[in-house]
Amino acid sequence: MRLLDDETPEVRQRVAERLDLCEGDISEWMTTRPTDALSGVEKKLLIDFLRPARRRNLEREWVIPTGGAFAMREDWDLFEAMLRNLSDFLHDGITVRQSLSDAIDLLAEEAAEDQITSGRALANFLFKGNLLSGNDKDEEDPCNSDLAWSISMGRSHPLGLGIIFILVGRRMGFEVEGVDFPGHFLCRVFEDGYPLIIDCFDQGRPHLQDTLLENPDLKKAERIIISQAAAPGIILLRLLENLTDDLKEAKRTDDARLIRKLRKTLV
Repeated sequence: MRLLDDETPEVRQRVAERLDLCEGDISEWMTTRPTDALSGVEKKLLIDFLRPARRRNLEREWVIPTGGAFAMREDWDLFEAMLRNLSDFLHDGITVRQSLSDAIDLLAEEAAEDQITSGRALANFLFKGNLLSGNDKDEEDPCNSDLAWSISMGRSHPLGLGIIFILVGRRMGFEVEGVDFPGHFLCRVFEDGYPLIIDCFDQGRPHLQDTLLENPDLKKAERIIISQAAAPGIILLRLLENLTDDLKEAKRTDDARLIRKLRKTLV
């Protein structure tokens, strides 16, 4: 740790080699250190040193369904497992936090304790209070695709919020569907048999689907998208595409290259 900011090439290489043995995560060890043990610059260097191992972990654990993403159909368990791997990859490696599945479980338990009994009520529970909100200031931050981070920090982009809504809803037995609308991911729930479109990014605001479909500005293709449910494979492909762009914007070239490579295995 004392040699993190040493710029001597030989020292830098040795530090990188030693940290590479940690498999990309020293968060448990970091809890034994004083909170001010590292400066901001040292933390950034440490995170960068840990990234190569996390890239290897993700590539090693990546599952390629027979038939690709379109063959996943209703395999939400595989979908969540792949999201969990992505969250582990995007984790900084130095902060202790819950796994994605544990965080989803906890949200579902909190909603059940609050006596939430419908998909619309769940949207209000998640997005109208202090639990989750739209990250309108940093919508292109790669962390938005790290759903464990999103739950911990209470913010994400429209797609991240929508996926969390879907996964919590499935835990509770509610019918929550994804709507792969271009430029702004949405969700759908049903109330008294009527479909409601939920904008998770806008505090879970509901819209009558029939009213949206009457909008003369909508193109035929957009009406079809609103009427259909997005399968998990389609949602995953969109998340990977967004993540690639966000990593490129953040100048994380190696990470962006890996995500692009993994996405190609699914199409």
